[in-house]
Amino acid sequence: MSGWLPVAPCTPGACVEPVRAAVAAPRAVLRLTAVAVLLLAGIAVVLTPLGRRSVPDALVRRWCRWIVRSAGVRVRVTGSAAPAGGLLLVANHVSWLDIPLLAAVRPARMLAKSEIRRWPVAGALAARGGVLFIERDRLRALPDTVAVIARALRAGAAVTAFPEGSTWCGRARGSFRRAVFQAALDAGVPVQPVRIRYRAGEPAAVSTAPAFVGADTLPASLWRVASARALTAEVEVCPAVPPGRHPDRRSLAEAAGHHPHGHHGKAPSKSMCVL
Repeated sequence: MSGWLPVAPCTPGACVEPVRAAVAAPRAVLRLTAVAVLLLAGIAVVLTPLGRRSVPDALVRRWCRWIVRSAGVRVRVTGSAAPAGGLLLVANHVSWLDIPLLAAVRPARMLAKSEIRRWPVAGALAARGGVLFIERDRLRALPDTVAVIARALRAGAAVTAFPEGSTWCGRARGSFRRAVFQAALDAGVPVQPVRIRYRAGEPAAVSTAPAFVGADTLPASLWRVASARALTAEVEVCPAVPPGRHPDRRSLAEAAGHHPHGHHGKAPSKSMCVL
């Protein structure tokens, strides 16, 4: 079995609850339109000569927050600041929303399956945006993939990975697979765990509305998010694990995957940043 293949048992029918407190359809359509406009604006910037050279991290973070907010999702961030320089950012994976949420914490090069490189338009844009492509179904390609990630980390880049291997519904989560942590060990860079939770209602309870699992379709997931009322994303940035603290990828993956999660279902503290 490959070190990248998804193993999550979550499915839309079994895990994702229907949106009960929904906004009116015109408002949901307006939210989706705003998301589309922001995405197109971002693509336009990437295609300009300035975008091809460099876009300031502050602008990327702000743009990613706008995307999440335009979908009707409030964002609460708490915890440690991401250090500068080479960094492996790892998080649990629930939704397509996780990607802009993590970029709002620290813009980074994403890992993506190699099939995306062959997609029309999207593949070229992903490659231009610095995405690192991995062959998830070829175990023999694993050492080369780890080497590519380590090279990017040594060069001072931040790399974002979802080591669970697939999306989970949010009420359950998987263990962190070890392969990507070898790259952090080889490059001698810190690992920063991030915990993402989605809540809705009063009192706030875990929401599966943003989950993008199993055979779910992107349009269905987009509509659930845009039509949900009072949806909040909680992003807990845990202290970075410094290089040299763990001797092998197994112990490093366990340390990153079992970090303290803080609030244990309680209401967010006042120290949280509400965006």
